[in-house]
Amino acid sequence: MTRALPPALAHLALPVIAAPLFIISNPDLVIAQCKAGVVGSFPALNARPAHVLDEWLTRIETELADHNARHPERPAAPFAVNQIVHRSNERLAHDLEVCARHRVPITITSLGAREEVNRTAHDYGGIVLHDVINATFARKALDKGADGLILVAAGAGGHAGAVSPFALVAEVRAFFDGPVALSGAIATGDAVLAAQAMGADFAYVGSAFIATAEANARDGHKQMIVEGSATDIVYTDFFSGVLANFLRGSIVRAGLDPDNLPRGERAKMNIGGDEARVWRDIWSAGHGIGAVKEVVPAAGVVARLAREYRAARARLGLAP
Repeated sequence: MTRALPPALAHLALPVIAAPLFIISNPDLVIAQCKAGVVGSFPALNARPAHVLDEWLTRIETELADHNARHPERPAAPFAVNQIVHRSNERLAHDLEVCARHRVPITITSLGAREEVNRTAHDYGGIVLHDVINATFARKALDKGADGLILVAAGAGGHAGAVSPFALVAEVRAFFDGPVALSGAIATGDAVLAAQAMGADFAYVGSAFIATAEANARDGHKQMIVEGSATDIVYTDFFSGVLANFLRGSIVRAGLDPDNLPRGERAKMNIGGDEARVWRDIWSAGHGIGAVKEVVPAAGVVARLAREYRAARARLGLAP
């Protein structure tokens, strides 16, 4: 890469940032991702109740420091914490204080850009990456002090955008030369290299890490990803009020027709006698799941991506 990157992102084993997965990302997954050489991350809101966030960060820091002491030749990658900065997040002030105390190296912000959140990270030397779905939001995030951008393009899991990754990267690179990660159906090493070829510095990988031993996802969710493909993804705002990608099978399991979702007031969905909850029972994934063939440890996902990445570079005559 010719662009200068912040020290926290400059020496990864593979140019990959693991996306923070609501409910699913936990210390086991983050630690495994970081030890494998990619940035591991989790949403602060996954640590419940609020005091658990301090415990999670202490454990992650301790285990990664121990790994680094035992393996100085291959130190762990840094980790990131995702903060939902929307005004409705009543935990934000608490979670920011805890993360500042632990000097979390990378903060990923979502659902709004706020200068005071960026200042909090900058005050202790951290960096902030803000996720956006278009160039307009990208400009706003940079104006408010974000250090880098995560471009959530069409095909990403969760709250995905609708813009082609080719167009989105090109539009953002027209005015920003800082750190950029690209999200959207990236589940192979070839796609990681393609993201770089388009102008991104990193691939932002989420769905492939759902089907891992460490992930706090239900077995049915993991298996549905293993058995699924891009045609099994439904893009709808019915469940969360914001356009997002969900697994067709989980919608059917909830007693709904994914091709004819009700409009207006949300229908009741009963699974096992309980009203279904978005994310817990209506499962998310992105278009890249066809590349996921089995449930493996997170280190296995990184190893596969690395093999494919090296092979893709070799096919193009690039240095390893």
